Amino acid sequence: MKRFLGTKGEELAQKTLKKLGYKIICKNYTCSLGEIDLIAWDNKTLVFIEVRSRKEIKYGMPSETVNYNKQRKIRQVAQYFLVNNKLADVYCRFDVVGIVWGKEGEEPQIEVLKDAF
Repeated sequence: MKRFLGTKGEELAQKTLKKLGYKIICKNYTCSLGEIDLIAWDNKTLVFIEVRSRKEIKYGMPSETVNYNKQRKIRQVAQYFLVNNKLADVYCRFDVVGIVWGKEGEEPQIEVLKDAF
């Protein structure tokens, strides 16, 4: 169930970001250092995006789960991506998309945090 919500969340995040003008260039980028959910261009800025989903907010917002260790891991993978794609001089940032699914029949709550860390 957890993996299903994660996949569903990434799909919803991708649709939401496209509506905001992001150009998705990579989904689930993986290397030996880890994984980044989405990589996109937002105008001339390369954005590394972590997507977090929760059924409810009883234990906090999804974006709050991107702790220091997760941020460090995402930064390492992003640096690897930049070097491998010869994008060292590109401006980039890290966004987090948090999704709360709520009860069945309710619209999910979507939070896009630009420049989250």
